[in-house]
Amino acid sequence: MRLPKALITSAVLIALTATGCSRPNNSGLTVSVAASLQDAMRQLAPVFEQAHPESKISFNFGGSGTLGQQIEHGAPVDVFLAAASKEMDELAAKGLLLNDTRRDLLGNQVVLIAPNGSSLESFAGLTANSVKLIALGNPGSVPAGDYGRQVLESLKLWNVVQGKLVLGKDVRQVLTYVETGDADAGIVYATDARLSGKVRVVATAPESSHQPVVYPIAVLKDSRNVPAARAFISFLETSQAREVFTRLGFTMAGQ
Repeated sequence: MRLPKALITSAVLIALTATGCSRPNNSGLTVSVAASLQDAMRQLAPVFEQAHPESKISFNFGGSGTLGQQIEHGAPVDVFLAAASKEMDELAAKGLLLNDTRRDLLGNQVVLIAPNGSSLESFAGLTANSVKLIALGNPGSVPAGDYGRQVLESLKLWNVVQGKLVLGKDVRQVLTYVETGDADAGIVYATDARLSGKVRVVATAPESSHQPVVYPIAVLKDSRNVPAARAFISFLETSQAREVFTRLGFTMAGQ
């Protein structure tokens, strides 16, 4: 299992991102969001801000595990939208969530991708000698990576391909590795694969091979702008937001 150079500086980037969460007053919102939701959030933020001009949104994108650690260490965050229940459960256990604000918002699928032109045809094909490097989010801090680990273990491939893994700091970095040819294959969410014209979906992981992909959201107990934070979560559940999410390939939780 190899760590790319980008991960060597991840601690520095984490620190910079955390300090970047600070804001001069309580009129804005700081929202920490799983990297796989970048495009959706950037489309939806202007709509929310138009309806709530007093509440400008500052996003902090990254791996859910990293974002959760930032919150645990005191980063001033109003809303957390993770790509797995585990990270939200950990914050809840520490009493960091505002009561009655947590809910499951979205769902997704786990897929195997390869560069366009690749002859890879299945997860089983990852064992071939022609596949030298497989990009995967760090399972310890990236939910997509943990789901990928679950899939590979379920398919009895984890021990076979572990030496080929190159770990990314978030799912978008994994996508980039495959796009640039720095990896022969990668495991990402279906929504990420749809964003790129440089990769193709080789296979969709069987639902039985991993825990359900759930995106929980909640207001943080120490939020400086609880009314706006609650309003933002409510906005993400509207038909207007749902249209954006479904267009990008997400499913709504419970559907």
